[in-house]
Amino acid sequence: MNLMMLLEMARSGFGDRVGLVSGDVRLRYADLFAMAGAAAQELAGSGAKHLAFLDVASPALPVSLFASAWAGLPFAPLSYRLTGDELDALLERLAPAYLVTDAERAEALAGGAVAAARGCDAFLEAARAGGAAGEWSMDPDAIAVLLFTSGTTGAPKAAVLRHQHLVSYILGSVEFGAAGEDEAALVSVPPYHIAGIAAVLSSVYAGRRIVQLASFDAEAWIALARSEQVTNAFVVPTMLARIVDALEASADSSLPSLRALAYGGGKMPQAVIERAMLLLPETSFTNAYGLTETSSTIAVLTPEDHRASASGDDPGLRRRLVSVGRPLPGVELEIRDEDGKPVGPGERGEIHVRGEQVSGEYLGRGSALLADGWFPTRDAGSLDDEGYLFLQGRIDDVIVRGGENLSPGEIEDVLLEHPDVADCAVVGIPDEQWGEAVAAVVVPRTGAARDADALRGWVQEHLRSSRTPERVVFRDELPYGETGKLLRRRVREELAGDA
Repeated sequence: MNLMMLLEMARSGFGDRVGLVSGDVRLRYADLFAMAGAAAQELAGSGAKHLAFLDVASPALPVSLFASAWAGLPFAPLSYRLTGDELDALLERLAPAYLVTDAERAEALAGGAVAAARGCDAFLEAARAGGAAGEWSMDPDAIAVLLFTSGTTGAPKAAVLRHQHLVSYILGSVEFGAAGEDEAALVSVPPYHIAGIAAVLSSVYAGRRIVQLASFDAEAWIALARSEQVTNAFVVPTMLARIVDALEASADSSLPSLRALAYGGGKMPQAVIERAMLLLPETSFTNAYGLTETSSTIAVLTPEDHRASASGDDPGLRRRLVSVGRPLPGVELEIRDEDGKPVGPGERGEIHVRGEQVSGEYLGRGSALLADGWFPTRDAGSLDDEGYLFLQGRIDDVIVRGGENLSPGEIEDVLLEHPDVADCAVVGIPDEQWGEAVAAVVVPRTGAARDADALRGWVQEHLRSSRTPERVVFRDELPYGETGKLLRRRVREELAGDA
């Protein structure tokens, strides 16, 4: 198993098909294969042990990814939003590194931990002009990708994804050559996010044209989806909310070619997905839940689930619209309590997952898998009677009030059912009497009243009084990372600053 196997199959099956569109650049699958081989030849002679990619999405991204696999080097995409010191620290951990970045950074960062540095344009030019490389290793245990997780404390951890993990995910979730020649996938998530890596690999294996949008903007996304007749896309919840807002404000709210839209990376407010489904009735929606350590998606809420939830009157069925669906074939999933014992339907606990695509390994720290192969995700959730998974935030986000563990996600779900609430975040804040008190930051719907007492009464009516927010603060928006994660720590810090 090697990621290059996926590109080689695409080259053999549909080499003349356009595989990548990025601005004015259009590359066939045969071009990508040849350029990856030429770049691998340069990598092999560089003395580097890793290829570090530091830039927005461009044609250099897939060429770098596959060239790394060909040359037998781990591919390490880095956040272009890092500070100089943060970047230096990561490059030291990758030393000696071959760095692909923008021209200015390539010149500034050459030397030291960086064995060789190329600007993206120069890297692509050399790849076009170079010769073919030799064979690649088929060692499934070789490291394919290193992804640095955004830890809230300490240095970021480098999640290790070996070729066997990523290839297992693709083979288990994508049918080879399943895409028609007219199909195109719009990729607008950052290269250093697992969704960005998975989008490249799954599109190549399916034979779908990859359309890159380097920096997300709702209007630009819509325009590109129309001009390139995009059929498939993946977005995080905040992106979809902005796309819906832009479509609703436009005289033309249609996306006629868009057949399938997947979303994930954060909690999707029910109101947003319902608006999106009304705006785009011909589009099939999928909620995809996964982690970096699991090589991307492990559970999906299918288009059929979306339609059934949206059209039914049964409250339990409609509630499934805010679930992340059921595990993929080949993936096992359990909810376990603090003692590591499985819990029953409806009970909250930590999500554990097991399967061939699950790595659960960190560079220099070894494996986090349990003895029986299960990976504790640190995500909290519950399963309903039919195995649908409901996320309830991170285990570490639990609020401990007077010795009682409270789930922020449970309280947020109730608040989001209130007609005046567009978005919300619930956190614990210091309290002398209870240790922690419940606080809610609420984004009201346009034109809605900002009535804290009404919202407290709403929660108390639906949950026990201990879960009622003692403090309700209104904001125009919540802080989200660019990959759709709620920055809950920032919410707590802002509330502490307001105290």
